[in-house]
Amino acid sequence: MPRTVLLVILWAAVAAVLVALPHALSFSQQEILVFMTINLLVVASYRLLTLTGEWSLGHVVIVGVGAYASALYTKELGIPVPVSMLLGACTSALIAMGLSYPLFRMKGFYFLIGSFAAGEIIRLLWKRFREPFGGPKGIKGIDPMPDFSIGIWDFDFFEPVSYYYFAGAVVALCLWLLWRIERSPVGLTFHAVHWQDKLAQSAGVNVRAYRTLAFVVASGFAGLAGALGAHYIGTINPNGFDVETMVFVLTWTIVGGTATFYGPLMGCIALTVLNEIVLREMGFEQMRPLIYGAVLILSILFLPKGLESLVQKLVKPRRVEP
Repeated sequence: MPRTVLLVILWAAVAAVLVALPHALSFSQQEILVFMTINLLVVASYRLLTLTGEWSLGHVVIVGVGAYASALYTKELGIPVPVSMLLGACTSALIAMGLSYPLFRMKGFYFLIGSFAAGEIIRLLWKRFREPFGGPKGIKGIDPMPDFSIGIWDFDFFEPVSYYYFAGAVVALCLWLLWRIERSPVGLTFHAVHWQDKLAQSAGVNVRAYRTLAFVVASGFAGLAGALGAHYIGTINPNGFDVETMVFVLTWTIVGGTATFYGPLMGCIALTVLNEIVLREMGFEQMRPLIYGAVLILSILFLPKGLESLVQKLVKPRRVEP
């Protein structure tokens, strides 16, 4: 059978499983599935930034920028929710563009610390000002995605199954766009900036401009993820975008691996299942930071290339000895 036909059959089977999956879960597990779907976009967008060799500690705050912006656009300006989500993504990208000037005067460890400081400044501004950010309590009563019908299908977005299908469609489109960006000449230049920045610069590549581009594009997708979460939960506050949440994103990324596009996605799925199904059912949810730390250390020691390396070993053709 031709390889193309096999791929079509494989993707059709995956799509069928994803469509049927929420109907086999409980209500609480369906909600977890919605959050995991949104988090897949968060880690995928974060990986785009790491392609240039820079790791940020402010990515979750950029997610929060999209959430706050989209919520305010609907509450204060009356903009329809789908439009406000796109505007929230654009706002995150614009904030990232503004932050890029001071941040990309730094590299490596200094960029890491600078991104953390910039993120904390934004988060403390949300806490400080009750208007329009709601202060420490955040924003409540965020407008939900409006219900609609397609033929015999009624989409009630208070129900996790309907929102899962909506978020899944949006995230799938975004993942495809991120994948295409990585495989484009721009994506290849991101890799060159990471591994051979001096050589790329000598070839005429504006290294700082490409790092800024990766930062802005990644932030736009992260902001869209934040908007998706805000309009599902209906409330946001500054504590939802603190450094502890950022550590979880880092852990998902490192445990999954960053050499491939699917690595961070695997890390997010595996650790979400570990936390929400295993730890919660066993009553160890309060120990999540401790267990995540142990998983991270064990991963670095025994699986330094992440979960993606296990997949590569499975699919790598074995040499036939003569």
